[in-house]
Amino acid sequence: MGKFRVIDVVKPVMCVLPEVATPDRRIPFREKVLWTAISLFVFLVCTQIPLYGISANKNTDPFYWMRVILASNRGTLMELGISPIVTSGMVMQLLAGSKILDVDQSLKEDRMLFTGAQKLFGMVITLGEAAAYVLSGMYGDVSELGAGNAILIIMQLFCAGVIVLILDELLSKGYGLGQGISLFIATNICETICWKALSPTTINTGKGAEFEGAIVALFHLLISRSDKITALKEAFYRQHAPNITALFATMLVFFIVIYFQGFRVDLCVKNQKVRGQQGAYPIKLFYTSNIPVILQTALVSNVYFFSQLLYKKFKANMIVNMIGQWQESEITGSSVPVGGLVYYISPPTSFGEVWEDPVHALFYIAFMLISCALFSKAWIDVSGTSARDVARQLRDQGMMMPGYRDTDLVKVLNRYIPTAAAFGGACIGALTIVADFLGAIGSGTGILLAVTIIYEFFEKICKEGDGGSAMSIFF
Repeated sequence: MGKFRVIDVVKPVMCVLPEVATPDRRIPFREKVLWTAISLFVFLVCTQIPLYGISANKNTDPFYWMRVILASNRGTLMELGISPIVTSGMVMQLLAGSKILDVDQSLKEDRMLFTGAQKLFGMVITLGEAAAYVLSGMYGDVSELGAGNAILIIMQLFCAGVIVLILDELLSKGYGLGQGISLFIATNICETICWKALSPTTINTGKGAEFEGAIVALFHLLISRSDKITALKEAFYRQHAPNITALFATMLVFFIVIYFQGFRVDLCVKNQKVRGQQGAYPIKLFYTSNIPVILQTALVSNVYFFSQLLYKKFKANMIVNMIGQWQESEITGSSVPVGGLVYYISPPTSFGEVWEDPVHALFYIAFMLISCALFSKAWIDVSGTSARDVARQLRDQGMMMPGYRDTDLVKVLNRYIPTAAAFGGACIGALTIVADFLGAIGSGTGILLAVTIIYEFFEKICKEGDGGSAMSIFF
């Protein structure tokens, strides 16, 4: 009798899980672009379709801090966004990387079981999150909604979550470009930036109606105000809505991240079997890409969420106040931290706030740099990208480093990979801090995610052909 493995529990339900068939041919580049566009269109439509059966409420949004990275939109089918996929993926990866889940990725059957388990876990999380949203009163009191409406809302969120799972699998299996998760995150962040730059909606500031969009407001203020200098100052530095300075800061951070993406060390490798065949193994500065900032933001967002729930029920409790104190913002209508631990791990939104409370700024800088570096260092061990894993992959491919013995491969890689992971994670954290301090639109985390994802998509597009032929489809 074979050894029992937890992963084998998934076998009986594999036949009923929704699945996208693996392509049996090479998908042409134009077809990949088409499937990517269709997937993106379906996602964007779902972000605009309101949930049926919810009652209008003006409660603050407890998930306000998470929506940027989770590509979610409150009150719509995409309320949960990519949260179930991200959560299930990271948990399964951690379980497999720490050997709690016994999986041999070299075996096709184990890979299928692992993918099925991840999908099933994602669906369970989707159902659990949907039920938690309804029962916590996010859409109104359950007694007012009624059992029928409550079940209907849960089913809508569950079906939308399954759609996101299928779209992500469709792109990941080679029908499209890149991964659905990355595409949806980047789209959501870019949509936010474009809206805050070009929004035609008006807001009442006490000085009269102003346009929300920074660029639209600039032209409106120049045309409507007699004092052009004051109008320019207002457009560049207004605090109650997006301004031109924040737009310039966003563009600056965008180009800085693109510049740092090119930093890498190329290690010379050659084939042991084919004489004269050499290549390079690149170790990028951003070795773990945007993973550190995603993990760090997910951690902070969960701390924010539980702190808000505790503060609402136990405001007088000293320990709860030490964890976090919250206050509703008059401008955005969302809850903002004003005291406790959560205040110190929240980003200052301008240099003015840094000047007013330097202790807050210093604590936030230290927290960001250390947490991103540690998350990056830990991720290489659980994701199969550590020096030992890379050395094994090179050996399996019959590659070696000239001038070094095969047994020294791990030692040589250890000089570069852990340093690149920790230092790269700290650099990602530092860029996020700079973006936050400059007041970049979409938050520092959002800009970092958008730029790194767009850059990765650009690299994938270039690899599809010889670069020029692949890009010519867009022109």
